[in-house]
Amino acid sequence: MGHSYGIRAGTRYAFSRNFRQKGMIHLSTYLQQYKVGDIVDIKANGAVQKGMPHKVYHGKTGVVYNVTKSAVGVIIYKKVKHRYIEKRVNVRIEHINLSRSREDFIKRVKHNAAAKKEAKANGTVVQVKRLATQPREARQVSMADNKPETVVPIAYETTI
Repeated sequence: MGHSYGIRAGTRYAFSRNFRQKGMIHLSTYLQQYKVGDIVDIKANGAVQKGMPHKVYHGKTGVVYNVTKSAVGVIIYKKVKHRYIEKRVNVRIEHINLSRSREDFIKRVKHNAAAKKEAKANGTVVQVKRLATQPREARQVSMADNKPETVVPIAYETTI
């Protein structure tokens, strides 16, 4: 038999709805407001075929450059061989959601700004550079109150 290479080939699981997420789409999806410059994740919703992105953009993150009544334009950088090409994709709002990729960065920037302001008021120097997780501090365990305990399996017994 032949093999289909259609536009939705290989999307059996990618476009399927998650467990207990089937049925009507939440109204909050339609009430979400997008602005130019927002960072969004593209996740195709199999319940809506209109305005669905191509399967290669599923799971990609891009920047909104255009907003219309029921869709948004998203700029995505697609890797083609050795270079990245800027692609402009028009996607309906059912197939996108705001990305959480910058939340940690923005939180860290605000925390660092507050720490610098506090250090300037106190006249001290503050360390804002991130460090890798360091090894735990050495410690001693006292055997005075902690008697060793032998662990053995419970004998199997039948109650017939």
